[in-house]
Amino acid sequence: MKPNIHPDYQQVAFHDTAADSYFIIGSTIKTSRTIELEGKTYPYVPIDVSSDSHPFYTGKQKAVASDGRVAAFNRRFKNLASK
Repeated sequence: MKPNIHPDYQQVAFHDTAADSYFIIGSTIKTSRTIELEGKTYPYVPIDVSSDSHPFYTGKQKAVASDGRVAAFNRRFKNLASK
């Protein structure tokens, strides 16, 4: 590897503001903010959505029930078939 061309890899605290949870993950992101967690100081990055707050991962996703085209056709013309 060439020296002095790679970004600094460090432990970073990501804060999911929607769920108020913290993730300590290795990253090369640069930030001027810091936070102290568990007695250690980490670079701090707030995020809007993570796996703790996204509806797909929390199970609070709304399922839209949409019938197929055949079901809509049968529902519309079911009275004609009974004659």
